[in-house]
Amino acid sequence: MCGIVAYIGDRDAYPILIKGLQRLEYRGYDSAGVSLLPEDSSQINVYKIAGKVNDLKEFVEGKDVSGHIGMGHTRWATHGAPNTVNAHPHLSEHGDLAIIHNGIIENYETLKKELKNRGYTFKSDTDTEVLIYLVDDILKNTGETLEESVRLALLEVVGAYAIVILSKNDSNKIIAARKGSPLVIGVGENEYFLASDATPIVEYTRNVIYLNDNEMAVIEQNDLVIKTIGNEIQTPYIQELEYNLEALEKGGFEHFMLKEIFEQPQSILDCLRGRVRIDDGNVKLGGLTRFESTFLNLKRIIFIGCGTSWHAGLVAEYLFEELARIPVEVEYASEFRYRNPVITSDDLVIAISQSGETADTLAALELAREKGATIFGVCNVVGSSIPRMTDAGVYTHAGPEIGVASTKAFTAQVTVLILMALKMAIIRGTLSEERIHNLLQELVNIPDKIKRVLDNDDKIKKIAEIYKDAPNCLYLGRGYQFPVALEGALKLKEISYIHAEGYPAAEMKHGPIALIDENMPVIVVAANKMHYEKVVSNIQEVKARKGKIIAIVNEGDTVIRDLADHIIEIPETDEALSPLISVVPLQLLAYHIAVMRGCNVDQPRNLAKSVTVE
Repeated sequence: MCGIVAYIGDRDAYPILIKGLQRLEYRGYDSAGVSLLPEDSSQINVYKIAGKVNDLKEFVEGKDVSGHIGMGHTRWATHGAPNTVNAHPHLSEHGDLAIIHNGIIENYETLKKELKNRGYTFKSDTDTEVLIYLVDDILKNTGETLEESVRLALLEVVGAYAIVILSKNDSNKIIAARKGSPLVIGVGENEYFLASDATPIVEYTRNVIYLNDNEMAVIEQNDLVIKTIGNEIQTPYIQELEYNLEALEKGGFEHFMLKEIFEQPQSILDCLRGRVRIDDGNVKLGGLTRFESTFLNLKRIIFIGCGTSWHAGLVAEYLFEELARIPVEVEYASEFRYRNPVITSDDLVIAISQSGETADTLAALELAREKGATIFGVCNVVGSSIPRMTDAGVYTHAGPEIGVASTKAFTAQVTVLILMALKMAIIRGTLSEERIHNLLQELVNIPDKIKRVLDNDDKIKKIAEIYKDAPNCLYLGRGYQFPVALEGALKLKEISYIHAEGYPAAEMKHGPIALIDENMPVIVVAANKMHYEKVVSNIQEVKARKGKIIAIVNEGDTVIRDLADHIIEIPETDEALSPLISVVPLQLLAYHIAVMRGCNVDQPRNLAKSVTVE
């Protein structure tokens, strides 16, 4: 959740920290802070404030921000209210040490009680402050080095963490460690950068090390040592970053979310590049090659994910069952791990996560692995935790997604899942060559069809103006369009704070139809070929009760045009691919409504981009 950035080298640290926090703010924006070690090492200067990074910048103006070593933090609150006292960095009792932390220390109350009994007084309500006090206690009472004191403290910790610690008495050193929360080290010339992800680092170096679970790094300006919490020295593996700095800028758009909606033709094209072979009717997914024999005998696939990724899994349920004829279950990762599910070695468990760091999904994968299942990942972030713990998987290559409400990540995930379903169908022989060829050909046409939807942005904006003050909305869909309805409702909830619910269209008469009146907007995703007449009947049921219908229909539809209050036309495609197109107008509708309501579209209240705590 929270964003971490740190620097050690010859440059002034503060500008790097502030810029890094701005790039990481999508991970949390309840409060922000920095700590810097000036040249004389007389004290650690800490500046923090409740609010956003820009509030921190204003607060710091005129203060001493000198120093070539420092760290910063932007917070999504877990333990303790989002206020200045609970903001990071946190100091040890006498100010000799400072820490920033992303994660949760689950046994902090026990540790805090022990430390209080030893005479320590705490200033905040956070679990993080307990950890730095524990390090301080070990350092002072054992005579160990700073890094050894940190290591010994972490052996007592239960929970998840990515931490960075600096000391005024060890002024040329930074200590970092991770377990369950991401931490990346950028390697420059006689300088190092640390961050929760690579977005603050790419401006300065393309060489990075992804710290593994239960590893800590001891970093000096000219030296880097990585060891396990068990004190075993590790050989770091340096990787090269794939994306460019331009991908992290708004590029003339008012918000990152709008930019990312409009990037979808390109991000889908990037997902397909090198993977679709129309001439020989095949799909190339290198990460899955050694498991092709496994696909022949699969008994079941279980998709796990959270939020938007769960909706992508629901689309996959339709895809894999129709195309590859494999039984599928779709599970909320947060519930799956606590349900004692029945999993066997014949199962394939596929985790879907934009960040590759979602805590609930990682825990569910660990459970599946313990039960002997084959585990795959579908992720966007190269080097993240899920790809590193799974047997195989596929990257979406959607590029950085900065807006908290996911848009291009969803369509990229669905694109990859379509490719995976097709690959399994080809191996299992469940589709004709003609059907495979037609699907592949239509798939490469999808980016251009999404561009045509984006051309209707002004029309969608006018519809948004009419319904921006609605207190509630219903989203309906059948078949492949049902998960799209769920995703459309989630987008509206996330960024506009309007209560919205998605339902299978046929379920309306089993309860929700009681909500329909002349003030209820009902968004019907009606781009169906199968069961089209049933969808028309559902629309008529709503109209009979004076509900307002906004319908997403295929171009040239004449029946629903006469029933709906508003229609948004989209290009027709194969029904199995239709979610890639039908979701786009719902993204735009939610975006425009949120902007008109004065909401912070890129940083919705109470949310963060990468949910790395349970």
